[in-house]
Amino acid sequence: MIPDALFPWLATGLPLVGVLTCRIVWEDVPQLKTCCLIWSLLSVAPILKVASNLPEGPLLLFLLPIAAAISLLGQPIHADHRFSWLMTLVCLGFGIGAITLPTPLSHLLLVGLLMTIAGLLIRHHTALWPISWWGIILFCLAALGVVVAAFTNPPRSLWATLVTSVVLVPLLPFHTGYLTALTRLPGNLPSFAAFLLPTVGLHFIASALQAIPVTIAGPISFCALIGALYGAGKALAQTRIRLMLAYGSLSFISMLWWFAAASHMAVSRAAVLVASIGLATCGLLIAWQIIRTRYGDDVDPSSISGLASSMPSYAVLLSLLALAAMGLPPFGVFAGFMGLLLHSPIPSIVGLLIMLAAWLAASWYILNAVQRLLFGARRNDLRYHDVVQHEWAALFMTIVALAGLGFAPSEWFMSNGVALISDPQSQAGLWQR
Repeated sequence: MIPDALFPWLATGLPLVGVLTCRIVWEDVPQLKTCCLIWSLLSVAPILKVASNLPEGPLLLFLLPIAAAISLLGQPIHADHRFSWLMTLVCLGFGIGAITLPTPLSHLLLVGLLMTIAGLLIRHHTALWPISWWGIILFCLAALGVVVAAFTNPPRSLWATLVTSVVLVPLLPFHTGYLTALTRLPGNLPSFAAFLLPTVGLHFIASALQAIPVTIAGPISFCALIGALYGAGKALAQTRIRLMLAYGSLSFISMLWWFAAASHMAVSRAAVLVASIGLATCGLLIAWQIIRTRYGDDVDPSSISGLASSMPSYAVLLSLLALAAMGLPPFGVFAGFMGLLLHSPIPSIVGLLIMLAAWLAASWYILNAVQRLLFGARRNDLRYHDVVQHEWAALFMTIVALAGLGFAPSEWFMSNGVALISDPQSQAGLWQR
């Protein structure tokens, strides 16, 4: 029998060991991708033994290697993507370790994750996506926040924790790092980062939730309201799909911050919303990657139309993903949002109306983008190829996971530990309305 204390180390080490194993088959591109897939899924088994006592519940940690596998599946088999496949395992190992290992090792691995992403952004940039120094600076700032939180005492450590959290779980005006990761990381890493960053960020803030100063609840609530409208407005104005998805994700995650600041929410309920937003964004980025694989990285979305009749499997999968990302039932985004709405006191009707307006805006920009791709005239000068097996599997797994999050009882996602501030007056320094 393996002692329970070893399971966090096993879950963290499996992806990192997988990097060394997969490096042996570097020249065999299909075998390398298969190897990365296997090692990412192997970490699910030890995670089942360590996730139950997390303050945010077991859901996000359990889905983390599955999100990595989905992002790997969605990528075409090409030698140019080999490095990003290996870095997916590296980021997965760092992410699992940052959540499951005790401090200060968890802080060390989180710093490693943030600096790895910053290094990738510096190394991989193109003329299409020039280097974003502001996004890189924010990841370095988040890493500095982790270091300060590890070696200082409250209240300084709490402020450092908050700085790191608003970069990972993007909150205006610290959202540029998240947007940069989703648009400028190489290969499949943007789709994985859409799930990884908020997952690690929610755990980091959940561990300190009960000690966050009261005075910052108002400013966070205000930034969340502005961020929801700003993200929705920027998404409506975008002509590039990845930027539209990144800003749309920012808008939905800002809703999470509003609930966090304005009410005493259960963190495990927030995890359902974070998981759903991350998976929906991941799936839509993969769906767009399928188009880029066929027509080039710099393809103009307005030049592609008529896919519904020529690529029927892709059309059905993309339509279901769009419904999930728009926050419609029975998928997880709807369940997560309604779970927070129905189980949290609403301090401001105006704030709620702003949240609902941002939610309705998602119906416009997502549906408009999907309609442009699927309908319209079928162009004779384009070669239409429906989804292949690995692409179908990636999109189908995402849809099944989103549907599962919508149908599953909320009790399944609850932590065995304390996930909620049950009595706002029981301690000094708690978040209050």
